[in-house]
Amino acid sequence: MKKVSELLHQLFENFPEVLTTLGVLAGGLLGGFLVKVILFALLRAYCRRKPGAVLAPSVARHLGRATAFFLPVLVLSLVLPLAPLGPAAREVMRRILEISLISTFAWVLARSLRVAQDVVRHHYQIEQADNLRVRKLLTQLQFVQKVVLSLIILFAIGLILMSFATVRKLGAGLLTSAGILSVIVGLAAQRSISNFLAGFQIAFTQPIRIDDVLVVEGEWGRVEEITFTYVVVRIWDERRLVLPLNYFIEKPFQNWSRTTSQLIGTVFLYVDYTLPVEAVRQELQHFVAQQPLWDQRVCALQVTDSKEKTMELRLLVSAADAGRAFDLRCAVREHLVGFIQRHYPTALPRTRLDGPTTVG
Repeated sequence: MKKVSELLHQLFENFPEVLTTLGVLAGGLLGGFLVKVILFALLRAYCRRKPGAVLAPSVARHLGRATAFFLPVLVLSLVLPLAPLGPAAREVMRRILEISLISTFAWVLARSLRVAQDVVRHHYQIEQADNLRVRKLLTQLQFVQKVVLSLIILFAIGLILMSFATVRKLGAGLLTSAGILSVIVGLAAQRSISNFLAGFQIAFTQPIRIDDVLVVEGEWGRVEEITFTYVVVRIWDERRLVLPLNYFIEKPFQNWSRTTSQLIGTVFLYVDYTLPVEAVRQELQHFVAQQPLWDQRVCALQVTDSKEKTMELRLLVSAADAGRAFDLRCAVREHLVGFIQRHYPTALPRTRLDGPTTVG
């Protein structure tokens, strides 16, 4: 009871200081939060007046939660000297605020990368038809964004750890054995390091880019994402094919949009020798001329092979990109099969059985 009474006595004696300290802490946090509310209210008002703006809505969308923590901590760190704290308590509060300030500021920087990405994507639309330059830029942007995000996290952790004297002493000791440690880590993480270096090579030499059309592992799809270690290919039927970065450095693959998205589609028809080829050629040209999918570059029909029972017709049609080329090929194939069925049904592939001729 004596100790409790002593504590209560000290509390009542220091009550003005405690009340002032709580007021400073609450006022700092509340002041920072009010600054955030005012700033983002102004941003929302600006967005309403400028509906076509990109930067302000992106800042409001991505930085709202991060600044709701960063600004109160920042204001509190500014007003902390006003609190009547003892040396030990002031050092504890200073250390807590320092760690909080570093963490929340790193969070703001990380979310700012999303804002930069939104601005770039607005100015460079990947949905446009001729998007080669845009895909180059977005591929590099995605990789650089991941590198910068990793550096922000590493620097934040490093600054927090180095704020402790014990960790600084430990770091000085570790530097003496960094050579041996780097060799061990290098041997243990050879594949990860090679993937990381392959990521730099892909980002800047660009054998593949975001939204490139690939044929890889026998599958047709588009590059959806490029990370530090792997590439995600969105296959035409909505499946995802995940491949390591080294795959695109070491193995062959088809890139249908490396320099341009234009493609020539191929359709093969197998018909009887009695089919008049010129009539089919004219029908092909007439049909393709009416198709909006055709880009008016290539339209041709050739007899490319003659087999025992059929001849092979190869039809070439061009389109602006892989998707249009595929749809145009299907339309041409369907139309010409129907044309032959209607006008030359006897020219469809068939097997002849000729018996011996009977002399009467």
